[in-house]
Order: sequence, then structure tokens, then C-alpha cells
Amino acid sequence: MLYEFLFPLADRHIVFNLFQYITFRAGMAMVTALLIAFFTGPPILAWLRGKGIGQVIRLDGPHAHLSKAGTPTMGGLIILASVLIPTLLWARLDDAYVLIALGVTAALGALGFADDYLKVVQRESRGLVARYKLVGQIALGLLLGFLLWKYPLSAYPANHTSLPFFKDLRLVVWAPFFIPFVALVLSGSANAVNLTDGLDGLAAGLSAIA
Repeated sequence: MLYEFLFPLADRHIVFNLFQYITFRAGMAMVTALLIAFFTGPPILAWLRGKGIGQVIRLDGPHAHLSKAGTPTMGGLIILASVLIPTLLWARLDDAYVLIALGVTAALGALGFADDYLKVVQRESRGLVARYKLVGQIALGLLLGFLLWKYPLSAYPANHTSLPFFKDLRLVVWAPFFIPFVALVLSGSANAVNLTDGLDGLAAGLSAIA
């Protein structure tokens, strides 16, 4: 957003020329995210503690983790704010990759919010029924896969995906399987933290490692 408003002023003052560099905008986004987390985190956590909104540890986890019971849940609001707001401020919003990442993050965040809300209301670790959560994730993945297939973002065919560590080697996904493949990757990635949240750590630490 700031790029669209301030970079056109570069012909008036050279300082605005900084906005064309992704390194500058990425650095400022990091600083903005830190400030948002530092200043909004403590009051949000204090409010959650005051309301008695805490994590319920799954009984099938190690008994040592029971001491984590009561840790404020719904702290994902802080993470979402620290991701979405700096991105909106410092990223180029004419980039389709950025818009898709923002949309998917916000949609999965809304699903996670519903899950945490039900945990708080029901006072149990089950949260949103797993099949409903999975249906929402798969539906979002199918929609994303369809959009990527219908409106490719690069010169390469939509069903060509790059492989880590290999610059010029691409995996060709069988065309009819491409949309389900996207749904599988999205739902699998989204559940990578969910499967261990409350069982072998909490989401904040797991997200930092990921």
C-alpha cells in the first residue's frame, strides 16, 4: 500500500526511491511486525487471561505438558495481525502472489479463529469438529487450485511445480490431479502445526520452528 502511494513521489525526493527495493520493504515489514507483536501482545494476552480463555491440553499428550494448561489461546490473532498488517503496508499489492498469500492466510486464520472460539465456549481441546475443519481447508484448496489452473501466474504451465534445491528441474503434476494436489498441499500444510498443537508444544513455538 505504501509503495503505491509513496514510490511515485521519488521524482520529487530521492528518499522515496527506497520503496522500489524489496530489501527495504522487507526490513520495514519485519520491524512493523515486531512492533505490532510487542505492543498488542501483552494487552491481548492479559485480556485473554482475565477472561479465563486458556489452552486445554490434550489428554493423550505427555503429562508434563499439563502444566501448560491455561496458557492463553487465540493468540493467533497476534500472529495474524503481525503478518497481515505489515504485508498490506509494505508489499506490492499489484503482485498476484502477494494477494493470493494474503487471501489464503486470512481464510485459514478465520477457520482457526472459529476453532479457538469453539474451544473457549466448549472448554475442551476438540474445538471445531475435525471433519468440518478439513472440509473447509479442502474447499479452500480446491478453490485455490482452480484459480491457479484457470489464471496461471507465470509463463510455465500451472501443473509444473518447482522442486527445492533444483533451479531448472520441475515436477509435472498430472493435469486432472493438479487441483486436488493443491488442496492436499494446502490442507496438509495447514494441519502440520494443528496436529501437534497442545500435544507436543503450542502453536506459537511450532510456527516459529516451521
